[in-house]
Order: sequence, then C-alpha cells, then structure tokens
Amino acid sequence: MVDVADKIAYFQAITGLQDPDLCTEILSAHGWDLEQAIATFTSSSNSTNPSSDHNNNSSTTAAAINDVGSSGQFDTATHQEDLDRSGLVAAGPAPPGLAWKLITLPFSIVSGSLGLISGAIGLGMWAAGGVLSYSLGMIGLNSGQSSSSTTPLVSLSASATEANDFMERFERDYGRIRPNFVSEGFMDALQRSRREFKLLFVYLHSPDHPDTPLFCERTLCSEVLAAFVNENFVAWGGSIRASEGFKMSNSLKASRFPFCAVVMAATNQRIALLQQVEGPRTPEEMLGVLQRVLEESAPVLVAARLDAEERRNNMRLREEQDAAYRAALEADQARERQRKEEEERLAREAAEAERKQKEEEEARERAAREAAEKEAALARMREEKALSLGSEPEKGPDVTQVLVRFPSGERKGRRFHNSAAIKCLYDYVDSLGCLDVESYSLVSNFPRVVYGHDKLDLSLKDVGLHPQASLFVEIN
Repeated sequence: MVDVADKIAYFQAITGLQDPDLCTEILSAHGWDLEQAIATFTSSSNSTNPSSDHNNNSSTTAAAINDVGSSGQFDTATHQEDLDRSGLVAAGPAPPGLAWKLITLPFSIVSGSLGLISGAIGLGMWAAGGVLSYSLGMIGLNSGQSSSSTTPLVSLSASATEANDFMERFERDYGRIRPNFVSEGFMDALQRSRREFKLLFVYLHSPDHPDTPLFCERTLCSEVLAAFVNENFVAWGGSIRASEGFKMSNSLKASRFPFCAVVMAATNQRIALLQQVEGPRTPEEMLGVLQRVLEESAPVLVAARLDAEERRNNMRLREEQDAAYRAALEADQARERQRKEEEERLAREAAEAERKQKEEEEARERAAREAAEKEAALARMREEKALSLGSEPEKGPDVTQVLVRFPSGERKGRRFHNSAAIKCLYDYVDSLGCLDVESYSLVSNFPRVVYGHDKLDLSLKDVGLHPQASLFVEIN
C-alpha cells in the first residue's frame, strides 16, 4: 500500500496532475509501471511546443509566482502550505471530467500495451543482433569494424544520457568554467544532495530563448558564481528540449527563461522548492539570492548533518558494543572450552591412574595367589616325596648312610637301603625344602661324579655309594 501511494505522489510531482483518481487510473492502465506511465504522459505532452506554451502563459503565470525574492520555508509543518504553493509539488491544470477519463482510458491502455509489445520486440532484436555480431566477430567476418565503435555492455539510463548530452553541449558552447552539473538524472542528483547535506541547484536550459546565451556566458559561467555553486550546492542542469528537462519545467512551473531554482528533498518523494529565479540576472544578483537561501537553509542542513552524524556514531557505538560483546562472549567460550578440556584431561588422568592402580593390585593379587599356589604345590610335592621315601631304615649291612651338603653350608643326612635308586636321593633333597631352585645336581667330590638324570634309576650300590656317601648340591 505504501508503494502504491508513493508511486501516485511521484507521478503527481512529475506530471503536475492533481486528481489522484485520474493518476490511479493512468498508472493502473500501465500496470503500475511508473516510467512507462510518465513516458506516455510526456510523449502526449511533447506534441505541443513547450517553449511556446511558456511564452504564451508567461503573463498569467508571472502574476501567480513571486519574483527573485520569493523563497519557500521548510522548517516545520506550519510552513508546509507555503512550500506547496511555492512549488513543493507543482499544481497542474484543472482536473478533467469523468467523461474525458472514460474516453481516454481505453486509448491509454492500448497505448501502454503497444509500448510493451514494441519494447519487447526491440529488446529481442537488439539481443539477437548482439549475438549475431559477436558470433561474426568470433569467426573473423566482422574484423573490419573498429574496436572503438563497439557498444558498451552496460548502457546508461535515459535520464543520465540526457544529462551527459546537456553537459557536453553546454561545455562546447560556453566553456569549462561553469557549474559542475552532475551526469545523472534529477532524482539521483536530489538523492546525492541529500547524502552530501547540500541544496540542489537546478538550471533549466532553453536553447531558443534570446536571453539564454548572455545569461550563460556572463552570469552562470562567471568564475565567482560557478565557484560558489560548486562549493555549496549540488548542480543539475537539463534542456527543456529533453524529456526530463521538460518534466521538471512542468513540475517547477517555469514560466520565464533563463530559469534557476534551489530545491531540496522532502518527505514521501516530494520536492521542496526553496527559491526560483526567472529571467536574466547579473552574477551579483544570483550570488546574493543563493547566499540568502544558503543562510536560511543552514540550520536545517546542519541539523540534518548532526542527526546523520549522531546516527552514524550510534551505529558505530552499537557495532563497537556488539564487537566487544562478541569478543567477550568468545573469550568466555574459550575459557569454558579450556575449563572443560582441563576437566576432561584431569578425568582422563584420574581414570588412567585408577586403571593402573587396579592393574597393579590385580597383578599383586595374582602374583600372591600364584606364589601361594606354588608354595602349596611345593608343600604337597615335599609331603608326597617324603611319604614316598617311607620310614628311615635302621643301621645294618644293607643300609647306606648318605650326607648331603647344601650351598648354604647346611648339612642333612639320612639312611637309605642300598637298593634305593638315585631318584630317592633327589626326592629326599626336595622334601627338605632347603632349595629355592628346581634345577640342581647331586655331585661327589672324590672322585667327582655327577649323578644326573641319566643315573636316576640306578641303585646306590650300583653307582658305588654304599655303605656311605658324601654328596653336595650343585646348582645348574
């Protein structure tokens, strides 16, 4: 809804029509295409000579518009009506009747449809021509054309093209000392002035007017005035022979030429006319008018600049606060990550230490259990071997006295039947439990004889150990 209201307001500002119903019908007939509706309206208006209309109506319009000293006020809502009367939105002729609307509406629809069809056909032919030209150039059939004559890929808008043409013609006719007119459309220039916190100086050029050459040479292109305008204003110029220049002459109600104006952007895409100068003026007169307008507008411009600076400062402060908050948040997150990593590391180390301690305890328990089992096994073995020996026989001719000396120096003796095998001596040594080793041999000194595994089944008498023997234990 806001977009529709803005389009109607902008269409009224450009065309000068006051009847919102008629503007709505025209825009809806063109599918709410603002540029096409304005182009259709201005093309129908261009059928008449704009300069002759201005000359014929100069006597009636001069009575309705103040002279050089008339300036609009734009401080508060109290002066809004004064701004509207002085050109905020130019008032057009009396609105047509309902019968005229009903008659012209079908023609507007047909004209808009034909415009869309012709535009689509032209765009298709331009694209096809561009593709064909590029293809011919790639295969070498278009090599005769100079590269400097190629069409740019991105073309300027119609309003920017008109502004460039006007600047070139103006500089060619009146030299390089001039106001620095911007090479863009009026609305773009208005937005530029808003961004730069300056007023917009508007010059409407009428090439056929007799006062135009002298005014341009002596006043507009004077070094002092041009420097003042370039320093304090954004300058835009247009010829009334061009489409946008003619539209602005209607919007600003230019009734006499040369025509200059000072405008600024208002709310809802409307144009606030602060000052207009019609007819030839000297550089001093123009300079005085512009200085006065600049002084009157200075508080508003300064307030706008300060407001924008405050918004930028607030935005920068918010960005700095957001950056500081993000930095603090990232620092907190980093500390939290470090804390969690430290906790996880300590937990892993504690778990590892607990696992190692548990393994060590299990190993000790297992070793103790194995030692106990081994000791029990040895005890059983000693007991079994002691039982296998039987009781010690009494002294007699068939009994052999055996003395065994251990590595510790301890001596043990026992009586055996002379028919007992060497293995019984080993069972006797094992049953005593005086050795911590399992591999050993029984040896005699003189002569040295080792009674190893090859002699376990021989009897004491057979190996010559009867009636008595002295042996020692030799660890293998």
